Amino acid sequence: MARIIGIGLQDFSEIRKDNLFYIDKTRFIKEWWESRDKVTLITRPRRFGKTLTMSMVEQFFSTAYAGNENFRETDVWKDPAYRELQGSFPVISLTFSSIKEKNYEEAREKICSTIQMLYQNYRFLLEGDTLSEKEKSEFNQVSSGMREYEASLTLQKLSCFLYRYYGREVILLLDEYDTPMQEAYVKGYWQALADFVRNLLNASFKDNPYLERGIMTGITRISKESIFSDLNHLEVVTTTSDKYADCFGFTEKEVTDALKEYGLENRLAEVKKWYDGFCFGVYKDIYNPWSILNYLDKKKAAPYWVNTSSNHLIGKLLQEGDRRIKESFEKLLNRESIYTEIDEQIVYDQLDLDENAVWSLMLAGGYLKVKSKSVRETASDWEALYELCVTNFEVLIMLKKLVRGWFASTASNYNDFIHALLQGDTKAMNVYMNRIASSVFSYFDTGNKPSESTEPERLHAVKATTKGLTGPDPSVCFYHGFVLGLIVELEDKYRITSNRESGFGRYDVLIEPKDTADPAIIIEFKVQESEETDLSETVSSALRQIEEKKYASALTARGIPTDRIRKYGFAFCGKKVLIGTEKTK
Repeated sequence: MARIIGIGLQDFSEIRKDNLFYIDKTRFIKEWWESRDKVTLITRPRRFGKTLTMSMVEQFFSTAYAGNENFRETDVWKDPAYRELQGSFPVISLTFSSIKEKNYEEAREKICSTIQMLYQNYRFLLEGDTLSEKEKSEFNQVSSGMREYEASLTLQKLSCFLYRYYGREVILLLDEYDTPMQEAYVKGYWQALADFVRNLLNASFKDNPYLERGIMTGITRISKESIFSDLNHLEVVTTTSDKYADCFGFTEKEVTDALKEYGLENRLAEVKKWYDGFCFGVYKDIYNPWSILNYLDKKKAAPYWVNTSSNHLIGKLLQEGDRRIKESFEKLLNRESIYTEIDEQIVYDQLDLDENAVWSLMLAGGYLKVKSKSVRETASDWEALYELCVTNFEVLIMLKKLVRGWFASTASNYNDFIHALLQGDTKAMNVYMNRIASSVFSYFDTGNKPSESTEPERLHAVKATTKGLTGPDPSVCFYHGFVLGLIVELEDKYRITSNRESGFGRYDVLIEPKDTADPAIIIEFKVQESEETDLSETVSSALRQIEEKKYASALTARGIPTDRIRKYGFAFCGKKVLIGTEKTK
């Protein structure tokens, strides 16, 4: 009989004692313990079993769980030496998963409150003479309002107290260490929180003489300079590392066995299409546990994993990204690959300045996967070039939903515009496009980003190199966001590409029908030049460029008749838009 599936359970004992569905990953305990690494940072995407693993480690080593029967018949229990090790260490375990506050003061107080609640688990230390009267007073003063320097020492002090009580160094576990850091970046208080967290981590994991071993988990590896400046003994295990590669997520064999248990063995192809694709180290077919558990429970394919978080940070970076980011994102939405360098040390305060950092973050978050890797020489060194693509169909759905959200405030106008575009109704197109532009231009204006206000040269360079558009106008980035919206809405019947070569130049947007009976569309965008007195002149210039550069040649070469090709010129002046057209003769 198939085991019951408990959705959302992250407590090891709760799963084991009720014999709920569980894939044995206890070999991680042996691998980690025998590595002898002092402090380990493990990064994995959301819902990949990090919290359950931390619960498993805590309950295996902690004196509070001595004699725990839930490890019987697991991999780790087969080794007699580990049976002796179980329940023999004091363990401190906490999580930052719920720290998503709107400002620094509230985030700091939430972290302090989390530590205060942790202390309550060890109130037995106040009995007897293990602690001095002064230390007992300090114990009771741990609160949400304690000063920053006091908070930074709390985990080290608790380690000291437990060392005295048990006579053994402690194991320290911190789950989702980077959740508050991501929120701080999105909400604008990164530096203040980074300073606070740096001091806390250094005191707890570096300058802590009472530490036996430590584990931190998160989605990203935040740069050493940001918060790990003194943790030079940190062992970092990322998604590209071979270490513990099959200890998080489900392998294909594990998924196949699970499908058989629930009588779904004939569904592997569907499951593979939706949920396969994550790559950790040498393992190329890893499945997201959250999605698989939901599939086994509900017995139908759906985007389960992508609905587990708001994806605010990724959405912000893609929406506000410059031309190159949006063009690369366009390729990803079209199920193509992009080629880039990767730096697994995420520098959060540089995310809006470095395109590679955006793709590195999306790789760490599970939105992208490594398809291939090559090494090339440079003038002075060598560099690794990664081929990245969207991880799987489930993630692709999420990314498309994210783009739709950009136009949510004008959804009806946007849909009406697309209908008018396909019908060739330029009058309606002008009405709807001006409504859309007035509402959403600012969302795509990279000039709104704080970092660019201090880098005018970079902002000018981004806008000056945008094909077909010049000048400090928000339409520069709006048009790329607009193209992404077209890709999402028209993908069933059309293939949409932008800034590709055709004829004697690079067109702005080409909409190619999958059925040649439908019309093809070429769009050229232009910002009004200073010498142009009217937007109609700018429209004429755009249409003239389509003819002179022979952009239609890419379509006629594919057998589309010239009389089925529509050509539109989009002229911009600030948030005002004028659209004109002419048909190929």
